Amino acid sequence: MIKSLVLPCKALKFPSAKFEGSNQLRHKGKKMELTITRPDDWHLHLRDGELLQAVVPHSASHFARGIVMPNLKPPITTTAAAVSYRESILKALPAGSDFTPLMTLYLTDTTNPNEIKLAKRSGVVYAVKLYPAGATTNSQDGVTDLFGKCLPVLEEMAQQNMPLLVHGEVTDADVDVFDREKVFIDTVLQPLIQRLPQLKVVMEHVTTKDAVKFVESCKEGFVAATVTPQHLLLNRNSLFQGGLQPHNYCLPVLKREIHRQAIVSAVTSGSKRFFVGTDSAPHERRRKESSCGCAGVYSAPVALSLYAKVFEEAGALDKLEAFVSFNGPDFYGLPRNTSKIKLSKTSFKVPDCFSFPFGEIIPMFAGETLEWQPSFN
Repeated sequence: MIKSLVLPCKALKFPSAKFEGSNQLRHKGKKMELTITRPDDWHLHLRDGELLQAVVPHSASHFARGIVMPNLKPPITTTAAAVSYRESILKALPAGSDFTPLMTLYLTDTTNPNEIKLAKRSGVVYAVKLYPAGATTNSQDGVTDLFGKCLPVLEEMAQQNMPLLVHGEVTDADVDVFDREKVFIDTVLQPLIQRLPQLKVVMEHVTTKDAVKFVESCKEGFVAATVTPQHLLLNRNSLFQGGLQPHNYCLPVLKREIHRQAIVSAVTSGSKRFFVGTDSAPHERRRKESSCGCAGVYSAPVALSLYAKVFEEAGALDKLEAFVSFNGPDFYGLPRNTSKIKLSKTSFKVPDCFSFPFGEIIPMFAGETLEWQPSFN
């Protein structure tokens, strides 16, 4: 197991505590505490090798389960590869961790319907991820012809009740990067839902008011969306304020303020259609701060604090538990967690970085002060 070095970049420390109750907001003296059901992360990048060993403890300490993305090199395209990757994740977990990785397959033009049957029978694969070829990190092996080459697989997925997780962007060079999500909805997602209404679809990391409107227009229980901390808290100005900010660069890229506001309104409304998907995506610092920086925001260490911040600012702390703990498992048909966590409104400083023998990883909101510290049983 790779351990963080003791350098100027300090690790976050979350005090342990015992508590009872669910969705309870308490005042202890001047300190506020919120007890909720332990959450899950329904969109997570854990990478592999040294990077996996470095980052998995952050997610494992905060979440009970995580839908693990399959865009490795090479991608996880078969059930056998997913089982092997799962074993690597379990071996990298801290001693005593009960974190459960929920595996996914990487959809390609050559995926076979029989692979979906194998995946369903495996008991460890819970979804299939659609990356349009070239859309994001390690998507070069993604789909080029969804309705032609992939239709038999999609039909089998509908029969097996296997959700399709969608990176919702077109990759046409003549489509503006800020319009790619809307164009994807109009040209790919809407026709897909009309053709296969029984297929469960998660529109991952939604970024626009158009995506919110689309998800809300679909049949509940069949189309849902994950939402990241960065798309709730940042708009595209955050890419350029004070100079180019590579650690705020992700795909889909941050959008205008009107889109951020629409997403906040949707998730804090109490709608069951939206749930947590951090899209926590670690890269070494030198790969982010380069002439061709990688896309991805590393939010795992602070995601719960940031979601609580959003809900508090919206006056909707009473709806936080459903968003982080109930809506995801309900959509996937999995049991809700029974353990609890406590969020204490206590100020803490986010580390400037996390240092490892192979390099540094910069977390979201690095060096800034946040509140709502989580603590666990």
